[in-house]
Amino acid sequence: MKNHPSTLLARREFLKFLAASPYVAAAGGIGAFVRLPGASAQTPEVINDPASALNVLDFEEAAHRKVHPGHWAYMASGVDDDATLRANREIFKHVQLRPRRLHNATLVDTRVELFGTVYDSPIFLCPTGGERGFYMDGEVSVARAARGRGTLQCLSTMTSTPIEDVNKALGRPVWYQLYAPSKWEACEQLLRRVQAAGSTVVLLTVDNITGRNSETYMRTRPKDLTQCASCHHGSGQPPGPVGERAMFKGIDMTGVRAPNPAMDWEFVDQLRKFWRGKLVIKGIDTHEDARLAIEHGFDGILVSNHGGRATETLRSTLEALPEVVGEVGNRVPVFVDGGFRRGTDIFKALALGAKAVGVGRPFLWGLGAFGQAGVDRVIEILQGELKLVMGNCGTRTVADINRSYIATPDWKI
Repeated sequence: MKNHPSTLLARREFLKFLAASPYVAAAGGIGAFVRLPGASAQTPEVINDPASALNVLDFEEAAHRKVHPGHWAYMASGVDDDATLRANREIFKHVQLRPRRLHNATLVDTRVELFGTVYDSPIFLCPTGGERGFYMDGEVSVARAARGRGTLQCLSTMTSTPIEDVNKALGRPVWYQLYAPSKWEACEQLLRRVQAAGSTVVLLTVDNITGRNSETYMRTRPKDLTQCASCHHGSGQPPGPVGERAMFKGIDMTGVRAPNPAMDWEFVDQLRKFWRGKLVIKGIDTHEDARLAIEHGFDGILVSNHGGRATETLRSTLEALPEVVGEVGNRVPVFVDGGFRRGTDIFKALALGAKAVGVGRPFLWGLGAFGQAGVDRVIEILQGELKLVMGNCGTRTVADINRSYIATPDWKI
């Protein structure tokens, strides 16, 4: 009976469950726990080049085998019991597609315009800190891939590469994610540098201002004694004071925290008065805060739970999205990130009112596995999957996608 189809199916589902666990990932992956009969230590399922990938998940184990354990655990884990991390993925099973047939699908156009710039698709790359911890050229490799695929790149305050170098590689300005320093003078200096680099869109992160309880990362980090000059100044330990980060060079960060735990709406007003470009708030998940965000002058809202890495809310961003969109209407664009792995996932978010959808871990998998070529292939796969589902559902442009193309029989929204 061990080779009966039902038994093999159950085994595959169990292995998928294990593969999704950051605890298993931190311990060395599935191979550290199970090995199928006749399987070698180097299983053939692990891709050896980007072209072999059929979906973005194919990059995960390939990256896992190359990225330092502490870096991997930091990226792969959530907070507390990692339940919100899982919720971001599980919710997609509760949203169905309602395709419309016999619409000419020969010319499907995935392009979108965001704050005056046209991109090849509504897929953007989320800000993630310290990308040189995954590949030697880090953010620059990501920028080159994004440039080739006409994709929006967002840059973290905790970038391991200066914004000037990233913008040069990208060929246009990044959107800059801001962890606001606790001292206004430092915040002002930082934003002046961003402005001088040519970036006009700032994402203010507000969902992680008091830190997080990253248990998987903390359990794994002491095991990673590798010297890593590219991201830890050769010490093999995480950076110390925030002032050591690339974007704080030349700024007195003595006694300054980033992000600022005292941040409030009064600070937002000060920021809005100073920053003349577009201002997007990142980390809004309720209609109450969405209303306040508009009242305080934000130009956009990014529905986010930090990839399940901020607070163990148990609520996915896809569940929060309709609430925020319902409050905002068409007054400002609403964006979303958190758990997106397929073109169908992205389509569902667009149907629920998102203007664009961010991905984080998938492009880090591509980066960690194959550098620029890996990121390029991740973007290519997601853009291709989105175009495919758009055509099959009868939507020739992103603007055509609306709530009529989805069904939620067991989910009240």
